[in-house]
Amino acid sequence: MEEKNSMCSNWQGDQGIESDKDNKHEKIAVIPLKQLKDFKNHPFKVEQNTELFELMQSIENERVLVPLLARPNPDGDGYEIVAGHRRKAACEWAGITDVPVVIRNFDDEQAIIAMVDSNLQRENIKPSEKAYAYKMRLEAMKRQGQRTDLTSDHVGPKLEDNPTLMVKKLEAGYDKDGIWNITEGDEIINRRSNELLAKQIGESTTQIKRYICLTNLIPKILDMVDEGKIAFTIAVELSYLNEEEQYELYAVIDLEQCTPSLSQANRLKRMSQAGNLDMDAMYDVLGEEKPNQKVQIKIQAERLDQYFPSNYTDRQKVDLIEKLVKSWHDQRIQKR
Repeated sequence: MEEKNSMCSNWQGDQGIESDKDNKHEKIAVIPLKQLKDFKNHPFKVEQNTELFELMQSIENERVLVPLLARPNPDGDGYEIVAGHRRKAACEWAGITDVPVVIRNFDDEQAIIAMVDSNLQRENIKPSEKAYAYKMRLEAMKRQGQRTDLTSDHVGPKLEDNPTLMVKKLEAGYDKDGIWNITEGDEIINRRSNELLAKQIGESTTQIKRYICLTNLIPKILDMVDEGKIAFTIAVELSYLNEEEQYELYAVIDLEQCTPSLSQANRLKRMSQAGNLDMDAMYDVLGEEKPNQKVQIKIQAERLDQYFPSNYTDRQKVDLIEKLVKSWHDQRIQKR
């Protein structure tokens, strides 16, 4: 254990145990893990998978190279992690008890923006994680006095007043020391909030709205989206169903062991909006045979090629097979 904890001691020697930085209310310190709390309503899941195991091994071998980012815990003692939940989990797995942390006095909105932006740098992000992350970021912008045209409410009216917002340009990213940082520039941006968010996170406004729609899904259906059992576009259509309808749909999916196609999901949405959706209708829609569920008989070509003239095309072969099967069928009927 002493050897593992010495990794942080080495980091202290390199960086200094605690140092104020340019009067920005920031310090760098080595903090016990037990004093670090997870970000409230953190939308990104930390799972004990291969990636976390590899991170744990890296930390065991090379120590924590990039400090975590945290702020004083607004709800009590200790600190709230803004960026570095996976590093904390990997350290716990490795038996390391303290880690280097950059402590900054973020307000709630700044903390949410930094938390979301730092996690969006990851390669493998689940649809549910993006959905709630985008929603949290958008709500943070709204609390900063910014209007939004994007909403997870499918029926609520959009605001028509104050169509643009004026904010200082914020830039987030890793600095030269490998620390996640948010800087505020002098440039004033006058832009619709949906356009501003889209530019900041690199998604189209339409795609952001679709992701936020997923936050209307019940957990069981959202889990199926994360697991790849329900496609993203289908999930967006299903998000228009109310909560009771979604629970009924999940029951039908579970009993019938099938999921709706995009066209079926669209029909379910339209039936819900018309007030005509119940479990019987769901059974009828999902009970329809989908093109990809039709039984197909496949025969390897080499098994049949020996019976056809060499100049026969595939179309001619199929026509002859169909003709022979029909003849066989007609003979059986006549013998009855």
